[in-house]
Amino acid sequence: MKFNRTQKFTKENIGDVPKDKAIVYKIKNASTENLYTGVASRGRVQERLMEHKILKNEIIPGGTRFQFAQVKNKSRAEQIEKRIIKEEHPRFNKQNK
Repeated sequence: MKFNRTQKFTKENIGDVPKDKAIVYKIKNASTENLYTGVASRGRVQERLMEHKILKNEIIPGGTRFQFAQVKNKSRAEQIEKRIIKEEHPRFNKQNK
């Protein structure tokens, strides 16, 4: 699984994320610590990321960067998300998801 480069968590960068496949994404702080890992379905990618951007101060404080990786379907994305949460223990995810 290869994630794209870490980029600023801005509306413009979110708008550039392809929406033709499901994604796994990580929201990170300025020192690139993984704060939250999530999944977005094909066709809902940008909308899902914007939900975090709009509410980030309440839900994911310090989330200033993000990464994503496209996968072939949501089921596969959820498997990867579960593995990342287990390995990296992001602060704002429920552990052992």
